[in-house]
Amino acid sequence: MSTSPDDLPDDLTDALDRVAADARPLAEDDEVAQPGAGPERFALALCELDGTEHVAGDADVGFPVQSVVKVFTLTAALRMVGEEVFERVGREPSGDPFDSLVQLEREHGVPRNPFINAGAVVVCDVLVGAAGSPGEAGAAVVDLLSDLVGERLEPDPAVLEEERAGAALNTAMGHLMRSFDNFRHPVAEVVDAYVQLCALTVTTRQLARAARFLANDGVDPRTGDRVLDEPLARRVNAVMLTCGTYDAAGQFAYDVGFPCKSGVAGAVMGDVPGRFGVCAWSPPLDRAGNSRAGRAALHLLSERLGLSLL
Repeated sequence: MSTSPDDLPDDLTDALDRVAADARPLAEDDEVAQPGAGPERFALALCELDGTEHVAGDADVGFPVQSVVKVFTLTAALRMVGEEVFERVGREPSGDPFDSLVQLEREHGVPRNPFINAGAVVVCDVLVGAAGSPGEAGAAVVDLLSDLVGERLEPDPAVLEEERAGAALNTAMGHLMRSFDNFRHPVAEVVDAYVQLCALTVTTRQLARAARFLANDGVDPRTGDRVLDEPLARRVNAVMLTCGTYDAAGQFAYDVGFPCKSGVAGAVMGDVPGRFGVCAWSPPLDRAGNSRAGRAALHLLSERLGLSLL
């Protein structure tokens, strides 16, 4: 059972420090998926709705946002076209790797959800149609995420070069979806807009801030601006809970109990509705593509603070 805010520890930063001390050793001497990120890196951040921040570890070290940006591409698409976006992408867990072509072909070019690669690419195609061009579509997502963190975000040129060099599979997904009439714009341009978003540099502290609108019924607590209508914010949370951590979403829901979205740079961003935005970062990944120590940290945080919604 979850706790009320009054039941939380007086010193949340101390609670984060203790969770970090217990979770961090799980990442030592392990391999990382993101070049340049050492296994010794670890951070945990929690941002309350009133803006109070609690951090442990390397919370201000930058890394590429990678797949965590899919939350914000979906949010931008919902802002522009509403639930029409789900006419072209599903809302079901995939049960397959996040970059599977097999499932996409089997299901006639309709991705299972917006948080696998094919789903994110088709959401970007929706954005291009709504915004008018790939550049304007990308700018809408960058502006949204920058506003939520309160700082201007930029892509890392070296990471962007790597992303472009490795875009063949995403491009193949786009062409496969086009063959099923589920893609409207030039595939290469849409994929390039998407990889530019994946290369944005963020920090653990910033992602904890950015998640708060989902914990606050769609309203950015920093500005008071409504980002999404309340029902749409609940839908994003629902898809995060069931689909946000690749083929381990069920285990995440069991262990952590609140909506999360992970990325291969090692971040796991989540929100506890009515309470916080939260993010853990540790580059070494498990077999599902999620941060091993990040997952453990969020599990311990949820257990010790009684944050599970389930």
